[in-house]
Amino acid sequence: MTKLTKKQKTWTIDAEKLHSVDEAIGLAKTNATSKFDETIEVALNLGVDPRHADQMVRGVVTLPAGTGKTVRVGVFARGPKADEARAAGADVVGAEDLMEEIQGGKIEFDRCIATPDMMGIVGRLGKVLGPKGLMPNPKLGTVTMNVADAVKAAKGGQVEYRVEKAGIIHSGIGKASFAQEDLRRNFDALVEAVVRAKPSGAKGKYVKKVAVSSSMGPGIKVDVAEIAGA
Repeated sequence: MTKLTKKQKTWTIDAEKLHSVDEAIGLAKTNATSKFDETIEVALNLGVDPRHADQMVRGVVTLPAGTGKTVRVGVFARGPKADEARAAGADVVGAEDLMEEIQGGKIEFDRCIATPDMMGIVGRLGKVLGPKGLMPNPKLGTVTMNVADAVKAAKGGQVEYRVEKAGIIHSGIGKASFAQEDLRRNFDALVEAVVRAKPSGAKGKYVKKVAVSSSMGPGIKVDVAEIAGA
């Protein structure tokens, strides 16, 4: 029998019980007892096999109550578009100079945006940016001429979701200090986006399991029957 840690002994949940969304969020907040403001996270177990291209689930969604995080944005652009990016609040803006910084191991951003004419430069960074999930992608709105809006969206609560090899999507929906209703709004926005992104190749039940947790807390199972379109 595994010995419980001091922290685990304070958890107030039934690990097997299915909860309503509001109950799960409330319990996640209650069990976020660390000294820092823990992130409230959602895990969605989907009935897909992401090894098949027609079953990949990936996209972006704007969380209406924000993420509670400061997102650093890097932009590949030149001239007026570079000026637009800076004016919109981009943290790092450049072209060949930014490429050289990244090649030297200096990555000072959490989201990367590029104008289409910069993709020749950005493409050389695929082996660096790709594994970190930072490669700009037209489907995600991060390869665009409208850099100002893209920067503002990234700063204003937009998050990217992507299914992992095991068919699971993990995403934060805010901080434990958020009001319950704000976390619920963010939860609904994320789940609705994932349900809308159901791939044509997915067969059978799409959303199989859902759990909510805080960064350091236990996973709390959600009754999938509450998820519309699952």
